[in-house]
Amino acid sequence: MNETKVRELQAVAKQLRCNVLEMIGVGKAGHWGGSVSLAETMAVLYFNTMRVDRNNPKNPERDRLLLSKGHAALIQYAALCELGFFPREELKKVKSLNGLLQGHPDLTVPGIEAVTGSLGQGLSLGVGMSLALRLDKSPSHVYVIMGDGEQSEGQLWE
Repeated sequence: MNETKVRELQAVAKQLRCNVLEMIGVGKAGHWGGSVSLAETMAVLYFNTMRVDRNNPKNPERDRLLLSKGHAALIQYAALCELGFFPREELKKVKSLNGLLQGHPDLTVPGIEAVTGSLGQGLSLGVGMSLALRLDKSPSHVYVIMGDGEQSEGQLWE
């Protein structure tokens, strides 16, 4: 990767952090640390590595990203917003009854691949998706992001 691309991705990561800050705002609940610690990862995956299409979010040949630590959904929302999956105005309505974006990933949000939040289950979902894609001889990739706290929970621990 050349220096220009690295600088572009650094700028994207900074914007993603700003988006998370905008969503949390003052006096709102949110997982700031768990979300913004993934800014570079989300920038590289969504803006450099993964094949996704805002105009066809269910394209069978898309790559999939599962955020197993669903409490960090704000960073994924930030990336999907920057990619144009939904209007920027939704960031201001996060976790509200009239908003699209809730506290954990939800399948009603374009670009979200699985409902997560029960820690320790994202890897199992990702393996299942990967095996199904392999059976279909699909070129798609599945990425699973897990948190350190869930390493001793649920199916991961068992």
